[in-house]
Amino acid sequence: MKQIIINVGRQLGSGGHDIGRMLALDFQAKYYDREILNLAAKESGLSEKIFEQNDEKKGFFRGLLNIGAPHVSSSGYKSGMTQETLFQFQSEAIQKAAKEGSCVFVGRCADYVLRDFPNTVNIFITASMGHRVEQIMNKQHLDFEAAQKFIEQKESSRAAYYNYYTGKKWGAAESYDLCIDSSILGFVETEKLIAEFIRKRFKM
Repeated sequence: MKQIIINVGRQLGSGGHDIGRMLALDFQAKYYDREILNLAAKESGLSEKIFEQNDEKKGFFRGLLNIGAPHVSSSGYKSGMTQETLFQFQSEAIQKAAKEGSCVFVGRCADYVLRDFPNTVNIFITASMGHRVEQIMNKQHLDFEAAQKFIEQKESSRAAYYNYYTGKKWGAAESYDLCIDSSILGFVETEKLIAEFIRKRFKM
């Protein structure tokens, strides 16, 4: 099978993770979501906790000193270690994984990081707010208002991160090859539609 790279952007509660996993199975590709944090930690020699605490956030390090002491030298910190540095480590891990075979990447600006790679397709998965709130209520055990607030806060941070590092607009149609509402067809049928689009795109 032809090597392809599928980059999945997603609204919170839209099923992006589940659909990404289904696409990985469909195209015999490796799936990377939070797994990329582990790879970045291994490549950089930093603690995975540092990447987790700063995941999809922009700005200066959060919690570097109190959790990173055994893993980050004081000289490294003083030389200006920032979240831009983490983004660079993470980007290198994404690129290295993409060179090894077909992959599905969820989030983390993979579409931008791999913009010069051949056979890439960039997908954005959305869903109605009602559907997304229901998903988050069930997963996080929150009431309606708390779930809606949770979504708004997380997505504000996610959008700021994406816009900051890519120079594009998170969730805007022109930033992707295909945008699709998973609440219309459901996760399984949405994945089938995306897979058909990919096969036609790459003449597979």
